[in-house]
Amino acid sequence: MSDDFVLDVTKIRDEARRKMEAGPVTDTYGLDKDRVIGILNDVIATEVVCWLRYTRHAISASGIDRAQVSSEFTEHAKEEMQHALRAAERVSQLGADPDFDPASLAQRAHTDYTTPPDNDLKAMLEHNLLAERIVIASYQEIIRWLGEHDPTTRRLMESILEEEEEHADDLVDLIGV
Repeated sequence: MSDDFVLDVTKIRDEARRKMEAGPVTDTYGLDKDRVIGILNDVIATEVVCWLRYTRHAISASGIDRAQVSSEFTEHAKEEMQHALRAAERVSQLGADPDFDPASLAQRAHTDYTTPPDNDLKAMLEHNLLAERIVIASYQEIIRWLGEHDPTTRRLMESILEEEEEHADDLVDLIGV
């Protein structure tokens, strides 16, 4: 096995000086930055819609198991908002403005905003589990697409994915399937 790794630090320094306005995005960035920003803005929309859905369900839930289910929904809602903020921060790092436009959130989101009857906790749990499964599958695809081309965004998405899988597991436990 040969060791053919060569690092031209002088060239890297010169390039960094010439393009300082690009911030953290260097010539070694491996993807179409605008495409990544668009995908992240869709992630923001998805997470905001999930936050809205969980928040509504937490507030409107009623019935004998309301306290436990509402508490879980509230916890998930907080984490979904954090996911949106983390994705927004990455959009900003990539040199763009995060898209929180309420007029287009629902169209850009991977999941739906649902309003089952207040007394139907099972339907709320199932709607949220379905949404988590959609998010898990779509985020896995995003992670595969990012590959080694944008390790920072990939790690962000992997971290969010890990929490989404925990949400799905929590919901399965509450449903009792």
